[in-house]
Amino acid sequence: MGARILDVPCGQGRHARLLAEAGYAVDALDYSAHLLGVARALGAREGLHYRRGDMRALPVRWTHRFDAVINVFTSFGFFLHPGDDRRVLREFARTLKPGGTFVWHGASRDGVMARFLARDWWHTADRTFVAHERTFDPLSGVLSVDARWQGNSGSGHRTYRIRLYTANQLADLLADVGIVVEQAFEGWTARPLTRRSGEMLLIGRKRELPRVPRAK
Repeated sequence: MGARILDVPCGQGRHARLLAEAGYAVDALDYSAHLLGVARALGAREGLHYRRGDMRALPVRWTHRFDAVINVFTSFGFFLHPGDDRRVLREFARTLKPGGTFVWHGASRDGVMARFLARDWWHTADRTFVAHERTFDPLSGVLSVDARWQGNSGSGHRTYRIRLYTANQLADLLADVGIVVEQAFEGWTARPLTRRSGEMLLIGRKRELPRVPRAK
């Protein structure tokens, strides 16, 4: 069996399954019972374990359990209070082994703001009309999106919000919990992150514990 990885939040388990198929031992956690049900319905995999929980308070027994923790595809910044984001990062650090790898992927505030659109609209393949209106609060860093859609299958309305971070903000928050960002890319590419990158992929490593000198 390969290294042990934590995928959180795991949603429908698409990444957790691929990692397990590649030979890793995977723990996958999500708050949504519905999404976990979808993940489990896709079938069991050796070394893959799903669990329902809150990523702000991961199981105590997971301390120093994982060789890698992944938080990918814009799965961060949705809590109302920024203190909860810091709690999440502390939990990620706690569950990582010293020297373990942390992978984070999501929106880059710099790039999103460089090409900010207050509103746009389009038609999907089945001719459903979709419209988005956006507002951004530079003080809180919160982007709010009002989404509406209408088509043959029905209509609806949803509003959601996400707190956006710059690379240096996240790097500072991670450093505070003992994870050093070593690389930054433009999303899932080999290109380096720039101020116009709409997505960023950060690779960090948890600091090694200081060695205790042996008594003579």
